[in-house]
Amino acid sequence: MIRFRLDVADLAATSFAYSPLQETVLSLRMWTGHAWRFPALRETFAALRPAFEHLDHVLLTSLVARRRYWVPDFLTPRPPTSAPDVRREFAELRATDPAVVRVGLEQTFLPLGETVPARLTGAWDDPERLLLDIADALEEYWTSCLRPVWWPRARAVLEADIGHRARVLAEGGANALFTGISGRLSWAENMLSIERDGPWPSLATEIPIDGRRLLLTPSCFADGVSTMLSSQAPPHIVYGARGLATLAERPAPPAARTLQRLLGAPRARLLTMLTEPASTTELAHRLGVTPAAVSQHLSVLRAAHLLERTRHGRHVRYRLSPLGTALCEPHLGHGSDH
Repeated sequence: MIRFRLDVADLAATSFAYSPLQETVLSLRMWTGHAWRFPALRETFAALRPAFEHLDHVLLTSLVARRRYWVPDFLTPRPPTSAPDVRREFAELRATDPAVVRVGLEQTFLPLGETVPARLTGAWDDPERLLLDIADALEEYWTSCLRPVWWPRARAVLEADIGHRARVLAEGGANALFTGISGRLSWAENMLSIERDGPWPSLATEIPIDGRRLLLTPSCFADGVSTMLSSQAPPHIVYGARGLATLAERPAPPAARTLQRLLGAPRARLLTMLTEPASTTELAHRLGVTPAAVSQHLSVLRAAHLLERTRHGRHVRYRLSPLGTALCEPHLGHGSDH
């Protein structure tokens, strides 16, 4: 069991972030035999396969351990801000000390009884070049496969998760937060424990936070919780985000006729889509309209106290208010026969 010791100040400083670079790296699990773990994402990534196969996919897939789908720590550093700019993340990745590359790769594969893939060991004599090749391949993958359509929707899911966790922490305290993230997390006597699952490499049983600030990061490509493979790394826990089902391609639910007569068809449809929080961009993508058009309708619904909004960094997400929930609930899951 891995334990993080947090005093009162450490707990107060615990924060959340998401990372485009982290999601880029962890999404490689979809190409290495682990897609079955994420059924809501399979259809989307199947559509991305032709673009992926035009990239250096041999290098990209060699970065993931097959047995436990681990990835090297140096590819998923702790995000520097709550919502980092991906260009800055790639720049910082390229600035990584080349000396950690071989160590990080060996730490990823060898404890699992796997050999480091030949595509990587072939460049042992020039770790700086290998690091740049990896960064270039990841950035090209991000640019051509993830950024155009998938990332706006994924970012909306991650922001919604962070908003939800923050509410849980405020309303229920640390124990409710940590146990709600995963059954493998427990909180007692200023100690956050992660139950080990499988052949972890040697880690200190107890890791003091000591003012280094614990960071919690949701991911679309985690089906549990994980932490850095090195106990010397800044404290960072990655966990599976909630709400992945919203990423599955499906039509928006139809609004009942009575709700349409009350609000108008566009606003009724928007309201019934907000059973899970969403951003203006995500709603526009799902409806096939412009963000400006969606924004106008959201403003009217919010003015009528049917919606609430929360802000995370530069991004705003909308969700049903208690009044909006009461109005929509009789109509959700029904067709237009009312």
